[in-house]
Amino acid sequence: MSGSTKAMGILTVGALVVVTAYTAALGSSGWLWFGWVVLGLVTVAMIASRGN
Repeated sequence: MSGSTKAMGILTVGALVVVTAYTAALGSSGWLWFGWVVLGLVTVAMIASRGN
């Protein structure tokens, strides 16, 4: 896994922690979860493209 892909994975996991903490403290925000899903899909796409 390249450095940029690893950094993207760390960013995605960090964002999940932040969004989960925000949801627990202040209530759910659909836009935050939507943004995290998009970030996750981009990360998965990066990992898949590196595999080829």
